[in-house]
Amino acid sequence: MSEEIVKIKGSKSGLQLSFADGATFDDVRQDIEDKLVSGTGFFLRGTLVLLPSDAFTEEERGKLQKLFHEHGLICRTMKPAEQQTPSEKVREESKQHQEAVKKAKAEKDKVQEMVVVNRTLRGGQEIRTESSVMVCGNVNPGAQIIAGGSIDIRGTCRGMVHAGAFGDSTAFIIADHLMPTQIRISNLIARSPDEMEKTERAERASIKEGRIVIEPIER
Repeated sequence: MSEEIVKIKGSKSGLQLSFADGATFDDVRQDIEDKLVSGTGFFLRGTLVLLPSDAFTEEERGKLQKLFHEHGLICRTMKPAEQQTPSEKVREESKQHQEAVKKAKAEKDKVQEMVVVNRTLRGGQEIRTESSVMVCGNVNPGAQIIAGGSIDIRGTCRGMVHAGAFGDSTAFIIADHLMPTQIRISNLIARSPDEMEKTERAERASIKEGRIVIEPIER
């Protein structure tokens, strides 16, 4: 065979081996052994040698590893990423970047849906959705709203309301009169005080500095 049987290429990871087309396992093993015995400068003790994962059987690769170990070298099978050529790595990284940009754009362009409820929610009634919710009415004690987005109540809230239920800490809750039995935003929980000062302005609950804050706002 005129072509060199075992080709050696240095890399940051170690010595990468490749084999001539049509070379048998016995040819490769003999050529490696000859190189090891001849003391070629490539194979210094303690050097890491990488075998291609698609070369020979697992048992045959094990025999080559044993041969290298007997001569004081470290040998393991290359991971798929280590077998890529520089141009293949560039293409793969470019593809991953394009997919990330595409995904980010899709999330940005996604329209936030809103569930609109044109009635008062009475005790025992529940609204549960991944979207935001607007209630044109009151939320009575015993009723609850669990929303993935924000909650806007055009009336008095005396029930249980949970905005950002799936982890959105930027979600908020607005009501003309906010007096819930329990209020939640993302993973934070708060309760209304026993006595609340009445206000003619709508109120907004949101997360600030790691806690739920309720403040008056203008509609």
